[in-house]
Amino acid sequence: MNEQYSALRSNVSMLGKLLGDTIKDVLGEHILDRVETIRKLSKSSRAGNDANRQELLNTLQNLSKDELLPVARAFSQFLNLANTAEQFHSISANGESANSPEIIAKTIKKLKAQPNLTEAAIKESLESLSLELVLTAHPTEITRRTLIHKMVEVNNCLKQLDHSDIPEYERNQIMRRLRQLIAQSWHTDEIRKHRPSPVDEAKWGFAVVENSLWDGVPGYLRELNEQLEEHLNYKLPVDFVPVRFTSWMGGDRDGNPNVTADITRHVLLLSRWKATDLFLKDIQVLISELSMADATPELLKLAGDEHSEEPYRHILKGLRSQLMATQTWLEARLKGQKLPRPQGLLTQNEQLWDPLYACYQSLHACGMGIIANGELLDTLRRIKCFGVPLVRIDIRQESTRHSDAMGEITRYLGLGDYESWSEADKQAFLIRELNSKRPLLPRQWQPSDDTREVLETCKVIAEAPRGSIAAYVISMAKTPSDVLAVHLLLKEAGIEFALPVAPLFETLDDLNNANDVMTQLLNIDWYRGFIQGKQMVMIGYSDSAKDAGVMAASWAQYQAQDALIKTCEKAGIALTLFHGRGGSIGRGGAPAHAALLSQPPGSLKGGLRVTEQGEMIRFKYGVPEVTISSLSLYTGAILEANLLPPPEPKASWRNIMDELSVLSCNMYRGYVRENKDFVPYFRSATPELELGKLPLGSRPAKRRPNGGVESLRAIPWIFAWTQNRLMLPAWLGAGAALQKIVDDGKQDQLESMCRDWPFFSTRLGMLEMVFAKTDLWLAEYYDQRLVKPELWPLGQELRKQLEADIKLVLAIANDSHLMADLPWIAESITLRNIYTDPLNVLQAELLHRSRQAEAEGSEPDPRIEQALMVTIAGVAAGMRNTG
Repeated sequence: MNEQYSALRSNVSMLGKLLGDTIKDVLGEHILDRVETIRKLSKSSRAGNDANRQELLNTLQNLSKDELLPVARAFSQFLNLANTAEQFHSISANGESANSPEIIAKTIKKLKAQPNLTEAAIKESLESLSLELVLTAHPTEITRRTLIHKMVEVNNCLKQLDHSDIPEYERNQIMRRLRQLIAQSWHTDEIRKHRPSPVDEAKWGFAVVENSLWDGVPGYLRELNEQLEEHLNYKLPVDFVPVRFTSWMGGDRDGNPNVTADITRHVLLLSRWKATDLFLKDIQVLISELSMADATPELLKLAGDEHSEEPYRHILKGLRSQLMATQTWLEARLKGQKLPRPQGLLTQNEQLWDPLYACYQSLHACGMGIIANGELLDTLRRIKCFGVPLVRIDIRQESTRHSDAMGEITRYLGLGDYESWSEADKQAFLIRELNSKRPLLPRQWQPSDDTREVLETCKVIAEAPRGSIAAYVISMAKTPSDVLAVHLLLKEAGIEFALPVAPLFETLDDLNNANDVMTQLLNIDWYRGFIQGKQMVMIGYSDSAKDAGVMAASWAQYQAQDALIKTCEKAGIALTLFHGRGGSIGRGGAPAHAALLSQPPGSLKGGLRVTEQGEMIRFKYGVPEVTISSLSLYTGAILEANLLPPPEPKASWRNIMDELSVLSCNMYRGYVRENKDFVPYFRSATPELELGKLPLGSRPAKRRPNGGVESLRAIPWIFAWTQNRLMLPAWLGAGAALQKIVDDGKQDQLESMCRDWPFFSTRLGMLEMVFAKTDLWLAEYYDQRLVKPELWPLGQELRKQLEADIKLVLAIANDSHLMADLPWIAESITLRNIYTDPLNVLQAELLHRSRQAEAEGSEPDPRIEQALMVTIAGVAAGMRNTG
């Protein structure tokens, strides 16, 4: 174990030294000395030296205005480099993290060892494997795209250095390249000057596809196939690609006025353009490789007899012409020009698949399977995974936008006010209109801007090539009419197929009512006939945790899923549960394997559909090798969850969870909603107000500009508490509720739940992970520097509660220290703390200076403002998540 850590520490130390050299070259010895002094004091402070901790505070408080930014940047950039080293370490030969072939092999061996599992059952489960990863536009990726690219290059250099036998001159060249990359990063502004537009966000998503997923997906399928051949004597069918990627970038308009129908139309075109660009590169490679003459009669017929010398090349060149014509047409459309549709315009995956699959079959039939299974097979798999749309998009909109539009329509038509009708009347009206053959919308009607936007969005969906839009998600869904209204609006727009419409249940009440809503919907004959036996439901993790605290939210999520699975099974409906998880624990994040195995039995039968957000996209899919590991982990967990489902919880366990849920929710809301001091404390003890200045994403931080905490989005709510190291939303209420159960003499039951029920042990594991990232002295320092003394008792109370919670969770889990069963993550946090601590202290100092200037009516000092933004980015890198 220590050897593994020493390889990581050695890379971190080397990158740190190169960064130090850059700082010295650019700013001189004295700044480097200052940074080095702070680092040593931080290390000693972490080791428990109180005198050095005090000296660390004094040093950072007394930095001159000219030293603030260089020091902030030094520690922030170091953390980015440490994260890069860690990402590389996870895929290197010495690494702790999962080696992809081993993950899959381990899962198959575990499944084969089960006496009641046949190989046929394992194969059947494999063939129904479905993994859809939804890349969201949530503004949590704080690192600029240009810096991400440099970090990928650093990763490549570390990969090249990971060989003991490379010649000295090569090593020197790689080290020179590393110095260049680190110097480039230092001379690049790490904070964006302007908010990205939704189109910028979409381009960032396409860059992830191009730089990592394009190679990562075929690589993952090769690994999977090799392990299946070796351990099950089973080959994956060529057309079987269990992974798909969908995006919310350019489609998620919930609370984001910048995402309009025109933007969605533009992003759909841009996505298709990027697909043609990437497939053209693939086809070019295949043209140079497939120079063979031997072919089946069928292929020769397809190529035309006059092209019998190089039939494969002839077919590929035809496809290249088609791709080029399509790309030219899409380019014109993107510029707003109208060109006639070219013959053979690519709109469906079959147009790419059929000719290439014919080449594949012919090569196999002519004894050239080894050639067929190379680049050609990779391209075929990319067609199945990405295809003509590249990434499909989801449309997401808030439920009241649809009911407002329906109200405006019924009022204009003189039918009354839809919004004031009872739920039964709404349903009756909607079903009548859904069954009607005549249009509902009048031709010459001029709706309000908001309603026009809703109708235009539906029109974009109806006009888009089939398969380019994956689902319509309704946030804040509360009633059956919320779902029926979207179906009616889509029908009015002229959609010719049943697009999945997924209600998103996200508050505590909505999760508790989810099964009732879906039961009512499935009892409607029209609806049952229309959905053709398939239903998607989205479970919200972020807003439910913000509404009720993590313990109550996670139990409500579990129960909602459990009830929906049973209801749909009884009704003969294939249910896809769509998990709206965030990266951080407070938004439902957890290590993938643990999270999936802790869900109710049967929850992955319809496949896994899950959001991947912000910086987690980079950490899990930033380079092809990490993509292969991440997809392999998901594959292993889904197979295990479906074939070895977790136990149904005992009635006594459910009762305890019911009790924990009520107790924790009451305590959480008692602070967040009812304590008059809480909001002023939150606003002063965290950089919540300052976060609005960070141009993170295209979406505003609040649903309503003038609202309080309740209107704040889940992401900035978590982000703010992550920055001051109290991590409050991810634990508040949970430990106090557990303590009450212990006081009632039920600790032994909690221990058996922890031992025998994956749902409960994962909850405690997630709490441990959060506790490992909290820091009592830093949270207290923020209070002393930023909070009025009359609010200090609230901070003391919360920290005292946190301390008690940590002891209790360790006692229930029978662990001597936090993260005992995940030493790799514990080591990673320890490694970064030395560099995150100075950023936290500096951030509190900068907030103090900035707010003081504001109170005095002075102009903000740009050096302080810039340094503050850098500390926010740096702490986010240190915590490995923002929101």
